[in-house]
Amino acid sequence: MPIRLLVADDHEVVRSGLKSLVSGTDIQIVAEAATGDEAVRMAEQHKPDVVLLDIRMADADGLNALGRIKMSRPKLPVLMLSGYDNPTYVARALALGASGYLLKDTGRDDLLSAIRRVAQGGDAWKRDELRRVTGALATPRVAGDIEVPLTQRESEVLAQLAFGLTNKEIAQVLGISYETVKEHVQHVLQKIGVSDRTQAAVGAVRKGLV
Repeated sequence: MPIRLLVADDHEVVRSGLKSLVSGTDIQIVAEAATGDEAVRMAEQHKPDVVLLDIRMADADGLNALGRIKMSRPKLPVLMLSGYDNPTYVARALALGASGYLLKDTGRDDLLSAIRRVAQGGDAWKRDELRRVTGALATPRVAGDIEVPLTQRESEVLAQLAFGLTNKEIAQVLGISYETVKEHVQHVLQKIGVSDRTQAAVGAVRKGLV
């Protein structure tokens, strides 16, 4: 029986490349999605064995799609595919139940191996990835437990931070200065009681703030 794979990426060239990579193997692409909404819908419609999901797509955050897929089909293995070696993305993917995090320059053999491994009930997480985010996932204090409430602007900054945006990108999204974002980030970390952005992002995910 072939492994039924759903591929979700907003770039047609990437989807075509993946189709070529799995051609002639025991992995069969049964559906392609160009948006997060399509990925969620096709996961229900086509009942794939594995989902390969781009982490940033034009219409929506791929991590948001991951959360929605895992809510409806918690046992469905989802591999995140990313061009970004971003520890915040890795931590959020792990917290939301992804089975692995693959960079887009991953070799063919490693990609096929990861798909087969998760299809059999395993995972494709690497030790160095897990080690990098273990501290964040073990953070004892998170946003929902703080005594000092976040301001509305700080909550907005935290939400953007949890999406993996840099301070510069947050400034552009919220229409405020880079220096103001830096101040807000420092205040957020202090109020939440964490030491870095990754821990704050994971806390936000776990408490349903994003």
